[in-house]
Amino acid sequence: MRVLGGGAPPPRLALSLVLTVECGFVLVGFLNILDAEPGALVLVASALGFGLIFLLQLVHTAYRLRRFRERWGKWSLALQALLTYLPLFALGFGWGGMAGFLGASVLLVLRPAVAWPLFGLVVAAACGTGPLLGMDPVDSVYIAVSTTLTALIVYGLSKLSQLVLEVQEAQQDFARLAVTQERLRFARDLHDLLGYSLSAITLKSELACRLVGGHPDRALDELTGILEISRQALSDVRTVARGYREMSLAAEAVSAGSVLEAAGIQVTTELRGEPPEGEIDTIMATVLREAITNLLRHSKAENCRIESWTTTSEELVLVISNDGAQRGTSGRWDLSAAPDGSGLENLQYRLTSIGGRLSSGVDETGRFVLRAEAPLRLPSRDSG
Repeated sequence: MRVLGGGAPPPRLALSLVLTVECGFVLVGFLNILDAEPGALVLVASALGFGLIFLLQLVHTAYRLRRFRERWGKWSLALQALLTYLPLFALGFGWGGMAGFLGASVLLVLRPAVAWPLFGLVVAAACGTGPLLGMDPVDSVYIAVSTTLTALIVYGLSKLSQLVLEVQEAQQDFARLAVTQERLRFARDLHDLLGYSLSAITLKSELACRLVGGHPDRALDELTGILEISRQALSDVRTVARGYREMSLAAEAVSAGSVLEAAGIQVTTELRGEPPEGEIDTIMATVLREAITNLLRHSKAENCRIESWTTTSEELVLVISNDGAQRGTSGRWDLSAAPDGSGLENLQYRLTSIGGRLSSGVDETGRFVLRAEAPLRLPSRDSG
């Protein structure tokens, strides 16, 4: 995958090139004025004029002043046009090169549909400057060509520096987006993993406390199960930090059965279709884990059924149903409107990312049903 703007020059280098070229053109124009050996007053006026045009050119070039240009650019452009043409007949040949800056500013400030015709007028005016000033054909051609090249060079380098800065801003935006996505992934994984593990530990601990007096052997078995779940939770947290973990739907179904039995819930498991190992298996195992977590937290279930099968359209369907649904859960849930950070929203995001679907609600028999569908093959993803 290519890094956005990986071959672009650093922003400071791009800006330095623009400033160097603009200073060079201003210096050349001032040296042409000096070559005519003007008086002190003309020399001072020329220096001020060059300085104002240089500042106006910076205003029309600087990326950080783009908001100012959107509001006041036409007025500053008009001022630059006056400074370009009014002194022309007083200072002659040396001042004629300033039209190149005006041409660049026209292209930078105005929209293309207006800018390019006006740029053509600036070039045409440069072609007529020499004859109006009584210059020979060589000097007339020189002014026309110099104006055109100056305008295009300044315009091209200015756009280059703007593009470099835009690329840098885009890189920063992508970096912030990547950090945000990683935070969301971390939050989703912690919710999906630790929510289930802590619920299981709580249930088994309560059961062990009840059994420790009359059934010490069973209490010891529950404590052993708590230890195993705790170790698995610690391993899960470490895999979350590394960025990816693999889970198995079949193994998760066994674990879910153990936890539900510890909670006094009868469970029936029938897995007629298993997903291929990898991301699909992990996502479906995560769906099962979150469903069991929600069942333990939000229902008074006595019976639970876990089943999966494959369809003719090469999809894996996982259904978890239970009785004891609390009031207020009737009807189909709009999962897209689930509150931020909820487990169902996390599951919806995971399944949608692989082309799957998630639905939940209470059926006509009063049982709460969560249904997840996922393709057996991952959709192709552009490498970028």
